[in-house]
This record gives sequence, structure tokens and C-alpha cells, in this order.
Amino acid sequence: MEVNYKLEKVRELASGDDDFVTAIASAFLEEVPEAIIQINEGITNKNFHQVYQNAHKIKPTIQMFDIAILDDVLVLQDWGKFEKITDDVSVEQERVNAVIKAVVSELKSDFSL
Repeated sequence: MEVNYKLEKVRELASGDDDFVTAIASAFLEEVPEAIIQINEGITNKNFHQVYQNAHKIKPTIQMFDIAILDDVLVLQDWGKFEKITDDVSVEQERVNAVIKAVVSELKSDFSL
């Protein structure tokens, strides 16, 4: 049940093709959790490029699924891009982790994946 995500943009892109919507949901499940792992490792290891690259990579997907953590993803992206070593991004990191975990669970349930 679409609680932490919305499918309007995905359905618009799919032009009524439910199999395509399912394929997009499946791609989300394959790509986004791995990118989150990479972001978390990058933050821990102060690997700015790794954080930037993975946050930038998931940004369009977050937008397409209308997930309410885009601002947090942008903070993480900028932390990596501008090497903001003195900035604490733990709140944004925790929020992104929690919401993505919820979305993954919802997508698996909603699409029987």
C-alpha cells in the first residue's frame, strides 16, 4: 500500500503498462538499497566521492517514486560533492535509511516481489 511512496509518475511513464510498473519497482529494489549501503559506508569512511556518486544516482528514482526524503538525499549529495567534513549528516542519513527500508518493504509487499 503506497504509504511512503507514490506511483503517479511511474504510472505516467509506463503509459498504462502494469508490467513496466512492476519492472520499475523491481529495479528500485535492486538498485536503491545497494546505493544506500554505499552511501552509509562512504559516510563512515569519509569517502565523499562514494557518497556523492550514490546519492546522485538515486535522486531521480526518489523523485519518480515521490518519496519524501529528496531534501535529505540532496544534503547527503552535497556533503559528498563539496566535502563538507565538518557537517553532521547523521539525521539525514538515519531518515533516508528508515524511509528506504519502509519503501522496500512496501514495494515487496505491494508487488509480491
